[in-house]
Amino acid sequence: MKVILLEYVYKHGVAGEVIDVADGFARNYLIPRGLAVKATPGELKRATKLREQAAVRRAELENRLNEIARQIDGVELVFGRRAAPTGKLFGSVTTQEIAEALFEKTGADINRRRISQQALREVGTHEVPVRLGNEISPVIKVTIVPEQELAEYLAQLEKGETSEAAEETETAAEAAADLPAEAEVTVLEEPAEQS
Repeated sequence: MKVILLEYVYKHGVAGEVIDVADGFARNYLIPRGLAVKATPGELKRATKLREQAAVRRAELENRLNEIARQIDGVELVFGRRAAPTGKLFGSVTTQEIAEALFEKTGADINRRRISQQALREVGTHEVPVRLGNEISPVIKVTIVPEQELAEYLAQLEKGETSEAAEETETAAEAAADLPAEAEVTVLEEPAEQS
């Protein structure tokens, strides 16, 4: 039976797509749950409107993601952790912690799964890519310092005594010059995953 999907159906298609499924699957599952309708000429016309609306929504979402990507590109996050003298951490900095720190610093609510990095387990500065939008691939600088040196490092950052702090200031100035003056931080909620 040919049906038009009204919503995303796992392993079958997205809203507006015309698919061919078993009669029982359509009658007993898709149609009663409102996930699909039988493909009639009238419904096919309605499906074209549904596809156009979905395309507009996708374009709006892509624009918001690109705007957020420009806002978070080059942001530096500093974490203090217990570490061995060799530089290995007793634990790690997880993608969830990076996402929370990014939200506190910029207001951009990024799903931790978009932060394409495994947990960081060594002291130092790490460049962490974030999968957002398609215009640019933002990179966040994550600096991990030993817990006992955190206060000293933050004080040096404020004074601009470290060479990294000077580079950070230059990067922030360049990023600010690229952004429009009225740019505001937009909070993005990740669409709920459907199954």
